[in-house]
Amino acid sequence: MTAVGPVITSYNPADPSDVLLRIPAPGAFETVDTVERARAAQPGWLLGGAAARSAALGAVADGIDAARTELAALAVREVGKPLTEARAEVARTAAIWRYYAQAPYEPVGAVHETAAGPGLLLSRRRPHGVAGLITPWNFPFAIPSWKAAPALAAGNTVVLKPAPEATACARRLAEVVQQALPAGVFTVLPGGATEGNALVSAADVVSFTGSTTVGQAVARAATARGVPVQAEMGGLNAAIVLADADIEQAAAHIAASIAGYAGQKCTATSRVIAVGAALEPLREALAEALRAVSVGDPTDAATVCGPLINEHARGQVGDAGHGLCVLAGGTVPDEPGWYAAPTLVEKVPAGHRLLREEVFGPIAALLPADDLAHAVRITNFVPYGLVTSVHTADLNTALSGLDRLDTGMIRVNAPSTGVDFHLPFGGAKASSHGPREQGRAALEFYTSSRTYTLSSAGAT
Repeated sequence: MTAVGPVITSYNPADPSDVLLRIPAPGAFETVDTVERARAAQPGWLLGGAAARSAALGAVADGIDAARTELAALAVREVGKPLTEARAEVARTAAIWRYYAQAPYEPVGAVHETAAGPGLLLSRRRPHGVAGLITPWNFPFAIPSWKAAPALAAGNTVVLKPAPEATACARRLAEVVQQALPAGVFTVLPGGATEGNALVSAADVVSFTGSTTVGQAVARAATARGVPVQAEMGGLNAAIVLADADIEQAAAHIAASIAGYAGQKCTATSRVIAVGAALEPLREALAEALRAVSVGDPTDAATVCGPLINEHARGQVGDAGHGLCVLAGGTVPDEPGWYAAPTLVEKVPAGHRLLREEVFGPIAALLPADDLAHAVRITNFVPYGLVTSVHTADLNTALSGLDRLDTGMIRVNAPSTGVDFHLPFGGAKASSHGPREQGRAALEFYTSSRTYTLSSAGAT
């Protein structure tokens, strides 16, 4: 009897009976072979020049624009992303490729005078080789793109290992990208842990986004090999609301950050810290805002909170809220998919998992704070430090406390969710490892700096 290896299966989370694909996992040997083919293609991709790379990345952006309706519908079907969010992600994906299409023309070094005598000193950034990218399912087009586009712009080739739940999206993205690039320059390798481990063991630079446990293992493995690695991992993000804030606006922003895409974003809000007199009005306004969130079919453009990615994820939300004082939600809608109502709880005991673990669902804890300093201590008292939102009418008050926050990103009078792809993205503590993603920071990560000394031949 022929042995059958692992199979990758992708389901529609809004209708689990709808199976998008079922394919065999390629295995570790095929992963390493794929990296070697990418390594063979890399010199030609680099030596083709800046104009060729720029044109190719621009063509990818055009291809994504042309397929935007199909891509958005695929994200809705495969990962349950609400249609309006899916459309926005596809538009942002095209913008990412267009932004990095200009990067090949950017300077890659500098010229310096020598300290003494004739000659020149040059610093120059060069690509690493093959970039191994491991990406999650929640942003199936944007996250692979904001890793791949700068890597390619800098002259690397790319092997992408997507999360199994987003395999169909990744394969369709690859079809668009590969139409504009030479063979072997961009490859999607479906799979799970076996393929991910093999990719980390073979690539020349590694970028990971996903859970903290896996990310830390990836960082250790890549570091042991001496290759550059970045890992974007979990978040346990807080929203701080001061008494002088516009409570209704703050509640609307926070509700969107809790419930949008069923809370399945590393930047989602999971702790709401009300300072002083803000507690009572915020409790009422936020509970009302969450009850008003549209929950249901992700193909409906009005839906804000669609299904969770699978049954286990929905169970995690229910387990996290069990036995707590529920202000809103706490129920499972009568739908065939993996849905959970946006939930707000309070009076959460110290040490509860909601205050120390990322649940990755539409649930948040309301916590009181005596003053801003107390709110900052509460915010910092977790293993993670990705993003904090601060809501206040007095920027001077906010600024006095913001520098004490142990988070990589701070958003004032704005939701905790939302990413500006032309600026560095990353957090502190267990949220991130290594250099920042996005913007010019990504171009630096995907290259290494070399120093050249040029001396005159016969100089004395």
